[in-house]
Amino acid sequence: MKKLIFAGALSALLSGGATAAVNNIVLVHGAYADGSCWNDVIARLQKAGKHVTSVQNPLTSLADDADATRRALAQQDGPVILVGHSWAGTVISEAGTDAKVAALVYVAARAPDAGEDYAALAATFPAAPASKGLIKTPDGFAQLSEEAFVRDFAGDLEPARARVLYAGQGRISQTLFASRTTAAAWKVKPTYYAVSANDRTTSPELERFLARRMGAKTIELQSSHLSMISHADEIANLILDAAK
Repeated sequence: MKKLIFAGALSALLSGGATAAVNNIVLVHGAYADGSCWNDVIARLQKAGKHVTSVQNPLTSLADDADATRRALAQQDGPVILVGHSWAGTVISEAGTDAKVAALVYVAARAPDAGEDYAALAATFPAAPASKGLIKTPDGFAQLSEEAFVRDFAGDLEPARARVLYAGQGRISQTLFASRTTAAAWKVKPTYYAVSANDRTTSPELERFLARRMGAKTIELQSSHLSMISHADEIANLILDAAK
């Protein structure tokens, strides 16, 4: 199916019907974060003349996060490059079938197939250390400890900046990661993937597998999980590449 879409896009280009670059970029954050984690990338994309929207996910369920993303897509005037980091790879896989979405960019992100038990898939790869620092609350939410956040989540950032991000991390529903998608947009849209080679939150081997499975144009960065902060230039350039 994806080959047909690429072929259609090439045909439209040759006929003069797809010569304009995509102007709209929608960025979706993952767990233990909020929309501000994209700020360094946003500045670069805006400098390049792009119209950028950063979604604020409630992190309460896949349905809630997908709805937040769909609301952002509905506000866009024209085609969109949809970008997801970490958990948001699940979100854009679900919401990315929207007709406005021209391409998907995954940043150290999950990318489940429709209905797939992602936890079972992830268990076949080396366990990431960050999960050992998960702190659960009696009301059904969870967050990373400061030690796990600074060392494992944001390991290549200056500790002072990592602690600022830790203070504002998004708390997640304890049931969030058990969600299963009903769609796999990466099967029908052009895809791009940024692997974080030094990731201690998601196994780099798992990221490489997901990128290969979706046939994504892939870059690999010597980065922690937060490559959109530590390698903002490379992530912005990958998004701009998708927007061409």
